[in-house]
Amino acid sequence: MTLLVLALSYLLGSLVAGVLYSRAQGEDIRDRDLPGGSGTFRQYGLRAALLVGVLDVLKGVAAGLLARALLPEATWVGTLGVVLGHCYPVFFRFRGGGGIAPLLGALAVTAPVTLGSSLLAALVLIPLYRATWQRRVGLNAVPVATALTLPLGLWLATRTGGLADLLAGGGVMALRAAHLLAGRGGRP
Repeated sequence: MTLLVLALSYLLGSLVAGVLYSRAQGEDIRDRDLPGGSGTFRQYGLRAALLVGVLDVLKGVAAGLLARALLPEATWVGTLGVVLGHCYPVFFRFRGGGGIAPLLGALAVTAPVTLGSSLLAALVLIPLYRATWQRRVGLNAVPVATALTLPLGLWLATRTGGLADLLAGGGVMALRAAHLLAGRGGRP
């Protein structure tokens, strides 16, 4: 059952909405940008970005529900599969997105308290950081808020569940980020 959940979640993750959208436009977004919501926004605008973001979150939700139904003691397998598929999609030569949206979708099912609390903390920290420290520090608010809320998310996951899901999806995202920083598999 574990391999079935992993394989189905991976295939689901491999349906990268940004690539599919750009191909419907006669292009491949990966020639200019990453195929997630941010890259889609930069290349095609807000409506396209919202569509891509929602679809990528929904595939995470679907993988989380699949794992919860078939493998409730190890939902992390579904989270791992969907994020791995999104970052390294078999249908698109293993060049996908960063994994944020499918991880959020999977955590919405497998660790809703952890996800909700972490998002709330980030939503409080982002404007606070922008108003006070961003000019001095010079870093974008989202990575700073993520770095500051990560310990909270990990702590909450140990208390309310979802630690394995968070680590599985986050581990794949860290690997993808390392590949992008090294210049492999990202923008041309």
